[in-house]
Amino acid sequence: MKRGVQRWAVNIARWDPSEAQLLFCIFLLPPHERPPITKFLNVEDKKRAVVSRMLQYMLVHEVLGIPFKEITIGRTIEGKPYLCLVGVDVVSLEVPKKENAVEFIKHFSSYFATSEWNNIISSGTSIDILVEFHRYWCLKEAFTKAIGVGLGYSIGRLEFHHTNWNDIRVQVDGEDSDDCRFWLSELGKQNWVGQLHLQYLLKKVCVARCHPKRAVQSYKRTLWRVDFDEEEHNRALLLPNREFLLLQVEDLIPKHEKEAYESLRKKCSAAYVRSLLKVIRKLATL
Repeated sequence: MKRGVQRWAVNIARWDPSEAQLLFCIFLLPPHERPPITKFLNVEDKKRAVVSRMLQYMLVHEVLGIPFKEITIGRTIEGKPYLCLVGVDVVSLEVPKKENAVEFIKHFSSYFATSEWNNIISSGTSIDILVEFHRYWCLKEAFTKAIGVGLGYSIGRLEFHHTNWNDIRVQVDGEDSDDCRFWLSELGKQNWVGQLHLQYLLKKVCVARCHPKRAVQSYKRTLWRVDFDEEEHNRALLLPNREFLLLQVEDLIPKHEKEAYESLRKKCSAAYVRSLLKVIRKLATL
């Protein structure tokens, strides 16, 4: 695989693993990664948690050539992996069933600057309003993830500006932040289903990259270097804006493990599943 910018995405809605296959994927990860996954009660949350980690490990394996079992990815106390100062957020646009677009987004008005809010509500049709709303929301979430902050950060402090959604810039507490860069992309296509309750299936994804000096203190402690001169940092900000490569979960499984994974789709021993569940529950209590 070529070095440089790699962007992978997986649609977990299309992944319908057997219970044994899901447990198999959890056990592909190092022991310290398993308890945060198994604490989720909802299967979709478990799927999301395990796939996000599998993406990280397989990407390191493919790009750096490190054997899968030898990879260790540390995390901050907020749970953010510290490979680099990048934040990614994905939003799925859905048409509200019981409210119109303006009624739906008005509950979130306090999180937006006046200029942002005016751009949103004046963007056109109900769908245009929802698209614009989710673009801004995606940017704000990606920024907070990039600096390693948790849910306590007030995204109302952020004000984004752009030129037709290019040259995206952010102000933090009214001050320009020229040391961050943002990329907006789309996953999937516009598609309408049903007749009475229409759902908009277009997904927006934002990638944010910021200077290490912007990281919260707990994140900075994980970085071996936070001081970069302007030329070094600008080289990182000017990396190409690659499109996301859509993968299947099976693409994230090491080659030597794929046959075992596939075998669990049809023959799923109840005793085997029970034994795995017993081990995982024990790990979850550690």
